[in-house]
Amino acid sequence: MSTPKQMEQQQQQQVVKMKNSGIISYNSSPMIDDKDEEMTRSALSAFRAKEEEIERKRKEVSDKVQAQLGRVEEETKRLAEIREKLETFVDPAGKEVTIVRKKVDLVNRELKPLGQSCQRKVKYLTKHFFF
Repeated sequence: MSTPKQMEQQQQQQVVKMKNSGIISYNSSPMIDDKDEEMTRSALSAFRAKEEEIERKRKEVSDKVQAQLGRVEEETKRLAEIREKLETFVDPAGKEVTIVRKKVDLVNRELKPLGQSCQRKVKYLTKHFFF
């Protein structure tokens, strides 16, 4: 966005262009030219004031939004911490149970082939020795 100084220069250039193009005539009396020039200046200053007000309001809104985003981020972090604490309260032994289950599953996997081997040996022995 242009700075207020640049906008003022652009507006003055536009006034000069309007005078040069004949939109604002030099044929009128100096009193009328002064009035036109004064009206143009007042319109330009009103326009600048309005632009400055809009820019100020835009900055205020931007600052408010940034502040709100900061608060939202802080609250999100706090919620995550609270959620973690709640999970530990809900099932404090949950981690321990999971560890024990994994150990039991591991032992079962180790015992399965041993059990099958024992069954084969029992079948073999019963078939050959107890008949």
